[in-house]
Amino acid sequence: MRFLRERGLLIVAWLALVVTFGLLSRTFLSTGTLVTVAGRLPALAVVSAGMTLVIVAGGIDLSVGSVAALAAAVFGVALVDWHWPLAVAAPLAIAIGSLAGLAGGLVAVGLRIPTFLATLGLLEICRGAAYLVTGSRTKYIGAAVEPLARPLPVIGVPATVVIALGTVLLVQLVLARTVFGRHLQAVGGNPAAAHYAGIATGRVRVAVHALSGGLAGLAAVLATARLGSADPNAGVGLELAAIAAVVIGGTSLAGGSGSAIGSLLGVIVIATLEAGLAQLGASDPAKRIVTGAAIVTAVAVDYLRRRGRGEPR
Repeated sequence: MRFLRERGLLIVAWLALVVTFGLLSRTFLSTGTLVTVAGRLPALAVVSAGMTLVIVAGGIDLSVGSVAALAAAVFGVALVDWHWPLAVAAPLAIAIGSLAGLAGGLVAVGLRIPTFLATLGLLEICRGAAYLVTGSRTKYIGAAVEPLARPLPVIGVPATVVIALGTVLLVQLVLARTVFGRHLQAVGGNPAAAHYAGIATGRVRVAVHALSGGLAGLAAVLATARLGSADPNAGVGLELAAIAAVVIGGTSLAGGSGSAIGSLLGVIVIATLEAGLAQLGASDPAKRIVTGAAIVTAVAVDYLRRRGRGEPR
């Protein structure tokens, strides 16, 4: 019930989008649109879940797109050049993402600098590393990743979608049902009070960036499975899309509270908006303007809600 109260407006907005695009385009309410939205879901949903953790803890991670590109590059090289099995190459990609996120968290906490500055530097480092690993060339993988891309028996849904939904649910459980989740909310809500309460705020922030990086690595695996290739240019703008999904999903940029399921709804709204605009023939600049306006609206709603509650702005 609480979730419906807090995210009810978002669900209504999404339904309004579906109805509007359905009236404007005869082909919108079709299997093709569903496939388009579902194809966008796995990688962005997983990255957004990690971004939710970081923002709840009071930070921001601008590196996830480049971290995903580096993880995808290593994943592709491991499969194509080293001939590693999928069961070994995928964990390697996730580990690469975790190590990159860990490095960003250590820099931010160790040097006491804002996380957006630390992760901005990591963005460039990881993107350059992705080019070096692949020799600036796309790695075409093909059959090696088919087990993840093909629909599962009985349910008929690709394994990538199932993995993404399972990941979002796991992150939601961590946020809502674990001590670590409560520590995240305390650190993001009031760092000084969390410190005096005995919470190791620095460790929490480092850990959450390592988790965000690991989830970016998992997203790289899922995206590579869908595309059948690992591109060092992949993930450009992914961090902005993830932040947009998190904000639209109701997580406050001020930190202290948030929902991974809400962020998933934000992903669905963004994917629906992009699919609808594409069917109406909107240009890429127009789509970016509309998406940006949606983000500004979500931030304004959050600001007004917090001001009404007397919370810090």
